[in-house]
Amino acid sequence: MHRLLFLMGLMVAIVGCSSEQGTSKKTPSKTAPSSQKPNIVFVISDDQGYGDLGINGNPILKTKNIDVLARESVNLNDYHVAPTCSPTRAALLTGHWTNRTGVWHTIMGRSMLRENETTIADILKDNGYQTAMFGKWHLGDNYPYRPMDRGFEFAYYHGGGGVGQTPDYWNNAYFDGSYFRNGVAEEAQGFVTDVFFQQAIDYIDKAKNNERPFFAYISTNAPHGPMHAPEEYAAKYANKGLTVAQQHFFGMIHNIDDNVLKLRNYLKENNLADNTIFVFTTDNGTSAGDKIYNAGMRGKKGSAYDGGHRVPFFLHWPNGGFTEQRKVDTITSYVDIVPTLLDLTGSNKPLDVEFDGKSILPLMKGNTENWSDRILITDSQRVLNPIKWRQSSVMTDQWRLIDGKMLYDMYQDPGQETDVAAAHPEVVARLTHFYENWWTELAPTFGEPTAIYLGADEANPVDLTSHDWLGDNKKVPWDQKFVRQQQAEDDGVHKGYWWVNIVKSGKYNIELRRWPEEADAAIHQDLAPGADVPGEKAVRAHKGIGFKAVLGKLKIGQTEKTTEVTATDKVISFDVELQKGKGKLQASFVDQQQNELGAYYVKVTRL
Repeated sequence: MHRLLFLMGLMVAIVGCSSEQGTSKKTPSKTAPSSQKPNIVFVISDDQGYGDLGINGNPILKTKNIDVLARESVNLNDYHVAPTCSPTRAALLTGHWTNRTGVWHTIMGRSMLRENETTIADILKDNGYQTAMFGKWHLGDNYPYRPMDRGFEFAYYHGGGGVGQTPDYWNNAYFDGSYFRNGVAEEAQGFVTDVFFQQAIDYIDKAKNNERPFFAYISTNAPHGPMHAPEEYAAKYANKGLTVAQQHFFGMIHNIDDNVLKLRNYLKENNLADNTIFVFTTDNGTSAGDKIYNAGMRGKKGSAYDGGHRVPFFLHWPNGGFTEQRKVDTITSYVDIVPTLLDLTGSNKPLDVEFDGKSILPLMKGNTENWSDRILITDSQRVLNPIKWRQSSVMTDQWRLIDGKMLYDMYQDPGQETDVAAAHPEVVARLTHFYENWWTELAPTFGEPTAIYLGADEANPVDLTSHDWLGDNKKVPWDQKFVRQQQAEDDGVHKGYWWVNIVKSGKYNIELRRWPEEADAAIHQDLAPGADVPGEKAVRAHKGIGFKAVLGKLKIGQTEKTTEVTATDKVISFDVELQKGKGKLQASFVDQQQNELGAYYVKVTRL
């Protein structure tokens, strides 16, 4: 069910593709009893690149605790992810190419992990694990895409792709925010990274008393912008010729480093460290550290060059024999992580799942004798629908084919400065052939947009935000700053919509808002700037501009309705009869000049 069936001619291409990858199809080993399985703590930071660590040569940044971890771990030195957030998470958690999973963007409905995908949390739970996630999810804020719908028994997280983005709790700003505990918002005190690590420790403190092992996925939003660090951390990088943003970027990483130590100390003090697989990695290239130090790489977050997607990966596990630094220079990928964790833990995978990656346990043990010269691919598809060759890198240990045109010899030119495509046409042909087969296989899976469920018993009501608007709107308000400041589009017509799946026919109430429910503000109302925080100007510290709507409009399927809007209305509401099935939901406000502005927040309730 996790791969479409193709015609025989296409299957030939797929088999060839799998053969070149060296994909293992062996029968999984017998599952070990739960009590003998190792725990897993998986830490992934956001927008921190390979060069944003002291151990990788950064001359300014202090990461002594992660550096110690690296010296006690297997180091994947040529490990590649996607150049942006959601795509990396999709592949990392499923073992599938990110474009296969439906997640190739970070907004516009393309950051929701298709419901047919099986996550590592699903698999580990079926193998006897307790499963929990903390921090940044960014794979869907609505059912059936939330973390607790995807195998995590417990989830504590912020909304959208970052604190202060549109699906997040209103006015969140890295300090003293409100986060979602299994979908319910609750207030928290302190800096966001400290909160997420402490929540993880609190969870592990309870989980350790059960016979089942635990999997704790800790995904920080730091050091993603806007750049806010506790002042004492940013101060460590003052007077070093850095901008305020750079000081806080490094400060956030320094804070993560301290939290890694805090968590590792907790594990040691509670006799959990020896049988815990501890991983530290990041989700894409640096967003702000490249001008300080980029480990000799070209490019940063979003780039097809190595600086966009080559990131650190350290794995430590005393009971497994991984306690000393062992550098793996063979190329590896995010699609390898799920099969590797299953191999390490002796866990079975579902029979109907075939991974795009393979277990790299032999490499981790230093066995490269029978390892094939694999071809791997990453790309950045920050568009509504994937575009062939867009910002792509086809990779082997030695070669990088960029955008299907430029070829770089990484043995001779790790900085990717000299295009040698003309001198090596046979290499270009080989990598091109692989990519063509890869694209031919994946293209049929692009399919229709991922649909948000309406009317399901598991989630009623449903809160929709403009973060997930589809359409040709180039100004999708994915951040609360845009929600505060954005007005009707230049052409006067709002074009965004949600793709929804009405799972039960019946009567529904649909509410349209300019401001989120917790803001408790009228559609016409301007909002005063919120309090600032250390670092860059906070998202909430911008004035909010009301919209002087006179009319509210709703279109869903064949149903179209309008109603008047007054100056005091905080919300307008429609009762509609809806039929089971998929379709578009579009909601907007219109002013006296016929300017149209989308309703950034919509609540749908099955009555």
